[in-house]
Amino acid sequence: MDDDQQNSEIEKIANLMVHDDISPDEQDVAKLEKYKNQIKEDCDLDDENALKMVYEALLYRKLKHSDSSDVLEKGNEFGAGFS
Repeated sequence: MDDDQQNSEIEKIANLMVHDDISPDEQDVAKLEKYKNQIKEDCDLDDENALKMVYEALLYRKLKHSDSSDVLEKGNEFGAGFS
């Protein structure tokens, strides 16, 4: 999967999460199972890689709605590891 496809899938899953009223801080794997399965189906990925994309979608939502226009400035808050 190329970067454009991956980014498109992450945005799609993030939008589904908003529609389903899932918190951007959600960590309960059982609640995230629906999104992991959707990614597995859409992208033909294994459980581990699909779950990574679910967490990327959660991070995307947090960064998208951050009050800072500088992602690098706020990156550490989200555990993104920017330095």
